[in-house]
Amino acid sequence: MIRSQIELLLSYQINGPAHLCFNIQAMRLGRQFVREESLLVTQGDGLVPPLLREFPGTHGSRFLRFDAQPGPLSLTYRATVEQLPLLPLPDLAETTIGWLPDEMLRYLLPSRYVESDRLAASAMQLFGHLPPGLARVQQITAWIHDNISYLPGASSSETAASQVFEQRSGVCRDFAHLGIAFCRALNIPARLVVGYVWFDEPPQDFHAIFEAWLGGQWVMFDPTGMAPTERLVRVGTGVDAKDVAFATFFGPVGFVNKQVSVVEQVDHAPPTGAQPDQGTQVQDAG
Repeated sequence: MIRSQIELLLSYQINGPAHLCFNIQAMRLGRQFVREESLLVTQGDGLVPPLLREFPGTHGSRFLRFDAQPGPLSLTYRATVEQLPLLPLPDLAETTIGWLPDEMLRYLLPSRYVESDRLAASAMQLFGHLPPGLARVQQITAWIHDNISYLPGASSSETAASQVFEQRSGVCRDFAHLGIAFCRALNIPARLVVGYVWFDEPPQDFHAIFEAWLGGQWVMFDPTGMAPTERLVRVGTGVDAKDVAFATFFGPVGFVNKQVSVVEQVDHAPPTGAQPDQGTQVQDAG
């Protein structure tokens, strides 16, 4: 069992009436248990913005939205999350399209940041000759790790997978988008996952990986190699980054500061009891 202590501080300057939407809370899943959490949103006068409310997103994401008035605004989120890792079996097979569940088809199609159609020829040249299954997706992950440089500032919120492939650099979301694109080009359903995880290279931040549908289950992969995938505290899951931005603004909002802290503890005793599920700008992992 892995226990993660998470603390997030976000600061903004609101320059006019605005509406803000955040995706920062740990998801409540079958193997991920939110034991404690607190959320504090304050404006310059110390008051919590009116109409602050939580609403459900896809796959269990927990979105927050509220109106904000001009002035400084800060958001602090703290959580204690316990996880039971589930490592994949080594012989997981790919599923032929005819046998895929209906809901998997959306994860085979090109999307805004994942132009799998543009990368189809490259994917077939690089990986089409490999035996289908878990090992092939592991080879995709290894190729990205070995051929794409992790370079903060090399991409923007508009960078898509084909650009990452051409420029050979990016950040974690770019690595993940490229892995998704290669998988979809090979008819393997794949999607983006974002969350919190501790890793060696400071500063801490949101982290993005991808997962592929193999052997009737979702299996996570991290082309950056920055942290074990089973330790990621999941916050959002989606087709690509447009579904899982940690912040979306409608109105004049200026970003001031972001601080993320993740402290991990590994315990071999299982957790006791599960919890029940209970102009636009975007900011995302990377």
